[in-house]
Amino acid sequence: QVQLVESGGGLVQAGGSLRLSCAASGRTFSMFGMGWFRQAPEKEREFVAAISRSGISTNYADSVKGRFTISRDNAKNTVNLQMNSLKPEDTAVYYCAADRDSGLPVAVRIEKYDYWGQGTQVTVSS
Repeated sequence: QVQLVESGGGLVQAGGSLRLSCAASGRTFSMFGMGWFRQAPEKEREFVAAISRSGISTNYADSVKGRFTISRDNAKNTVNLQMNSLKPEDTAVYYCAADRDSGLPVAVRIEKYDYWGQGTQVTVSS
């Protein structure tokens, strides 16, 4: 089992940047594929980015490709999401998630993820 805690959300102007972090408990963090998802008001939760257990393989939603970068540090049990060139439509609650049966390619479907953080709010003003 793993517990996830997100941080780094906030209010930023369009074109700005934020870096989200997710801290994981437990000694088996490197065995989990990790993902970031987001949920805007009155919308379904959607995939943003995912990274494999080793960090070698990544995947991104088309809407964030070229602007967001996912990374992980298995020694520190953290996964990060660097968000650049933010747009108002990026406004959402961002969730970190862990996939205990992770393989390749990394999972993009919500139902593949077993553990979730509480979320962190990102608001992008125009």
